Amino acid sequence: MDLKIKDLVELFKLSEKTIYRWIKEKKIPAYRINHQFRFSKSEINEWILKNKIKVSDKFLELQTSIQPVNLIDLLNKGGFFYKIEGKSVNDVINNAINIIPLPDNINKNDLESLLLERERMMSTSIGHGIAVPHPRNPIITEIENARISVCFLKNSIDFKSMDNELVHTLFIILTANPKRHLEVLAKISFLCRQDDFRELLKKHAPKKRIISYIEEKQKEWKKRKVANE
Repeated sequence: MDLKIKDLVELFKLSEKTIYRWIKEKKIPAYRINHQFRFSKSEINEWILKNKIKVSDKFLELQTSIQPVNLIDLLNKGGFFYKIEGKSVNDVINNAINIIPLPDNINKNDLESLLLERERMMSTSIGHGIAVPHPRNPIITEIENARISVCFLKNSIDFKSMDNELVHTLFIILTANPKRHLEVLAKISFLCRQDDFRELLKKHAPKKRIISYIEEKQKEWKKRKVANE
């Protein structure tokens, strides 16, 4: 077991009395080992996300990895898919969810509902024919299960974009925490501001060419970071 009572006190910014009350009322997953309560990191992560519990910044420290986001790894896990059919936002999201690989604990219907709920709140289009569908809150509990799926649409769709351009490419993003999610969005946004990258997407270029382009950009980012240290 990874966590102790004191860890949860710091995580939730609550008293030990409250944590013990939650345990007694079976509101939180806990294990009694050698007369002390212990908690599973992954179970607490999932419990927090499922119940939308407000936590301190220490929540980010519960993740199992502190390495920077690697877009190539995320894209290889999520995959590239071509000629996604559909005549509406609902159609293309439904069809995309049915073919992209998902972690074992993610239900396709639940994910589709979360993505469509996010679109109803505000379009995830970032302009230039590109949208980044994602749940409003992270639903992945382990960093290793995060992924990005690139879906090229057979027919461009109206996503109510600010620039009024029809969307031809989706980056479906599943991340494990808000900090990494923002990093993913920032890097995708940067790439999509590059004319040559947008042209690759518009032409529905092969996976190999897109990956090669991003690899070069990640090398540039790494060099810039080292230079600034």
